[in-house]
Formats: sequence, structure tokens, C-alpha cells
Amino acid sequence: MSETCSAEQYDYIVAGGGTAGCVLANRLSADPATRVLLIEAGPWDSNPLYRIPIMGMHLFRWKYNNWSYVTEPEPGLNDRRITWPRGRVIGGSSSMNGMIFTRGGAVDYDRWAQAGLSSWSYEKVLPYFRRLEHYEGPLDEYRGKDGPIRVSRIETHHPLFDSFIDAGQEAGLPYNADFNGEELEGVGRYDTNISQGQRWSAARAYLEPARDRDNLDVLTGATVDRVVLDGKRATGVVVRTRAGTRTIGAAREVVLTGGAIGSPTVLLHSGIGDPQDLADAGVAVMHGLRGVGRNLQDHLNITHFHSSKIPDMFYRDARFDRAFGMLVHAFLRKRGKGAMVPHNAGAFLKSDTRLASPDLQIHYMPAGVNSRQVRVPFQSVTGDSPFGVAAHICHLHPESRGKISLRSADPADRPRILGNYLTAEADKLAMRAGFRALENLFDQPAFRKVVGSRIAPPDKPFTDEEVDAWIRDNASTIYHPAGTCKMGTDSEAVVDERLRVHGIQGLRVADAAIMPTLVSANTHAPTIMIAEKAADMMIEDAKAPSVAHEVAPMAAAREPALPLSESGATHQ
Repeated sequence: MSETCSAEQYDYIVAGGGTAGCVLANRLSADPATRVLLIEAGPWDSNPLYRIPIMGMHLFRWKYNNWSYVTEPEPGLNDRRITWPRGRVIGGSSSMNGMIFTRGGAVDYDRWAQAGLSSWSYEKVLPYFRRLEHYEGPLDEYRGKDGPIRVSRIETHHPLFDSFIDAGQEAGLPYNADFNGEELEGVGRYDTNISQGQRWSAARAYLEPARDRDNLDVLTGATVDRVVLDGKRATGVVVRTRAGTRTIGAAREVVLTGGAIGSPTVLLHSGIGDPQDLADAGVAVMHGLRGVGRNLQDHLNITHFHSSKIPDMFYRDARFDRAFGMLVHAFLRKRGKGAMVPHNAGAFLKSDTRLASPDLQIHYMPAGVNSRQVRVPFQSVTGDSPFGVAAHICHLHPESRGKISLRSADPADRPRILGNYLTAEADKLAMRAGFRALENLFDQPAFRKVVGSRIAPPDKPFTDEEVDAWIRDNASTIYHPAGTCKMGTDSEAVVDERLRVHGIQGLRVADAAIMPTLVSANTHAPTIMIAEKAADMMIEDAKAPSVAHEVAPMAAAREPALPLSESGATHQ
């Protein structure tokens, strides 16, 4: 079956204006002879609040810039539905995330290489990590200095902050001066994509410098419904805007950058996926590919809240008048607590000493429940202590696998998301070990000096069975979905080593969806690396196209093309 594309033509169509999409739009349009279209469902990131780092605690709760996905009832979490915020704005989740900048350990990428993906070993991806980074700290063979993404470390000092670093070492963890250096294990301070008191998102780092290029168009407020296929070749996309539906052609390639949810959803609506799954949704099968939407992985997270014997870092500023002043100061002067993130300390540790690398990650915040809620002036606070701290711990290498699937053939319907958390026994044991690790951490002398009783979970001894039950009742995501368009050669692989969709010419996926296994990291930096590497591959293939990537002549228009300006886009 074939389908014609409109006269509206580009060399490359990048479907998704999030982290990976911004990278590819920049790199592919660097050649002025190459026409590139970037498509994003959300608006531009023009609101100044996107630039203020402290707003990372609140942006993911907004509705207008957020897909606000919700999972199906999760069998391993007592059938609770889990909220999955994802960015629906230029820059995607990088415009609203917590800005923690971690790459993962060497073992993560070497594991990919050992599975037959030799060009994705740590040795091969490290140059891309260095290329994407403008590190504002001491340089060594692991860090980059000339990249678009500015990375810094905020040297926060406060008794509740310093006590975490000390308690981690008392619990047996080594001090780690750089989680993005030679070793991952240990306790220390996180790098952040913050520079001079401002968020440095993928939109700001990659897309803003390219906005004046005549060969780059950015179409906002537009949803990619499906990929247009001419036999087994992608020739364009069908997009939906307020002005209607239209087809746009791609002479070279379409690259999907919608993330672990968006990219497999577009493939499925294009008729690319497991034939039975497609039939169940009422979608005609164009190309059977069993793995689309499968292999879903996420970092499951639990949190321990403790009261504090001394004022925490943000309690004083969590009053409405002071919070407003803090935001104004951060916006105008780019200084103060509003120009930082509260969770810039953490640790990587093992749930079992026999493991080769850490499989647990802690995010620590020297602020408690009350400090996360803005109060009115002179409001009294209930509870034993108005001050507190929080420590989050997540499991980095889940064995449980979930799935993205369609509800119907209508692209406007939200996909079904099933994280399938804790359906593997090993994951239950790892999360239990994480619970015990937090208990041990808070029991260290450095913490006992400044931290009081546990607020949540209840401050009492827990049996292993009670730990497991509490986790089922309270665990949630820490927002790192990946793996749904798996890279590999096995029966469930969706893309090959060069990120080309198996069996389809002119179509790639280049975002966190391609991860065969989740990395030991917050997924922002690895996603940029994937997009940087994908851009190189696409440019290389365009210079020396293989038979599988020869450019076919485009068919005549079947429907009139609307000017980009009529659908809320900007021509740059």
C-alpha cells in the first residue's frame, strides 16, 4: 500500500520538539542546504518561569505544558494509577525537569555493547557526552568544555545538607567528587544543567542558537498522527493542528523524537507494531514489528520524610510574600535560593554487595513536607515540627517490563501505559533494600544530631512484609520512562544499531525509547547523547547512502498544503 505526500517538502522531519528533537533540529540544519522541520505539540518555552531553577519543583504539575499521562491500574502497586508528567512544550521535559545532570556508569553502556551494539560502548559514547557539555567545573578526560549544555555544581552549605554527605560516609559509602567521572558509586553533590542562576534546557542550548536559520522551520501546536508509508519507505507524516490535518513530505528521513511514550504511539498509529496489538486497536497492519511499545522500563521511587531539629533550607522562603520575592530575585539577579535546586545532593549505592555496579540512587532534599507548600504570612503550622528533610531512593535496573499500547485507532486517544512495576521478584527485593538503606542512613550520627523522628513512613520498626506492603501502597515514578523502541537484533528490537526502524527505510527513532536497558542515571543527559550520536549517523548516511536509504522521488500532492504560519508555526 502506498500513500502520496503533499508538495510541502523537507529533507528531514523531526517529530517531537523535546530534548532529542531540539538536538537533532540544530545538528541537521547546520548544513544550510538541508531543509529541516521540527514538529512539537506544545507551545514555545517563552514563559520566563521556565528559566528559574526552583520552578522545577512546580512546573511538572502544570497542565498546559504537560501531557499529564496516567498509567493503567498497576498490579504490583495495589492497582493504583500512577501519574506520569511529560513535557508538552519546546524543550520537552528538559524545560520542566529537576535539572539533575547524570550520565550513568560505564557498565550501563558496555552492557549494550555486550548485547551486540558495539558502537554504543562507554568508550564510544563518552566523546558524545563530552561534546554536548560545557562544564563549569574542573576539567579532566571525562568532562567537556565546548558543548551547548551548560553544566555546573552548586556548592550548597547548610547543616542539613552537609549532614547528608557526612551520614552517607558514616554508612559506608565513599565520597564521590564527580558522579560523571570515573566512578559512579558513592555520596556527593549532583551536577545540574544550571548556569548563572538559570535553567539550561535543550531548547535553550540547541534550538535557540538555530532559530535564525532559513532552512529550519518549527511547527508548534501540531501533533504527529502517523508516519506516511510508500510500501516499506517512510515518505512523510500526517500532522494535526487547529487548522486541520495535513500531510508533509520528507525526502530523506523521518526521525521520531517523542520519547518513550510518544515515539511508539506514532509507530503504532502508523500500522507498525505487533499485528495482534494493531488488530485489537483497529489499526491496519503496514509492517509487523512485535517490539513496538514493549520493553517499557522506569525508575520506581519511594520517599522518607523526617522532621528536623533546625530550620530547613526552604522553610523560611515557603511563605507567599517571601516566595514571591525569591522568584523576583532569581529572575532579575539570577541569584539566591530560587536560582538553585534543593535536591543537589545524592548517592549511588548497591542493593547487594555482590553487584558489579550501583542499582540504587538517592536524591536528597534538605526541605520537608511543609517547606514544599507555599504558606500565607503568619499562618500557623500543625505537626510536631514545621521543619523537615526528604530522601528519595529509586531502583535503577528494573527487571519488570511494561508496555505502551493503543486504546483505539483514533490518534487523539491517549495511549495505554502499563509500567508493570514490581512484577519481577528481584525488583521487590531491591526496593526493600532501598527502604532499609534509607533507614540506615537516617540512623547515622551525623543525621541524628540534626534530624528528628520519621514522618513518613510511620516511625516504627517494619518487618520485611510490612516494608513490601508500604512500598506497594506508596511507591511512584521518578519520571524516567525508557525502552519502548528497543535498539537491538532480537525479536523484540525495534531499531538497529544506527537507530533505523527494522524493515522500514527512511525512518528512525532517536530518544530514550531506544534504550535496551535503563541507565543508572536521570535520563536527560543520556537522551541528549543519543540524539547527538543519531545526528552524526544521519549525516553520515546522507553523504554515503546505502541501498536501504536511497531517496525515492516524491509523489504529487494529494491535498493542498497550508502555509506554516496558519498552523501556529514560526519560520526561522
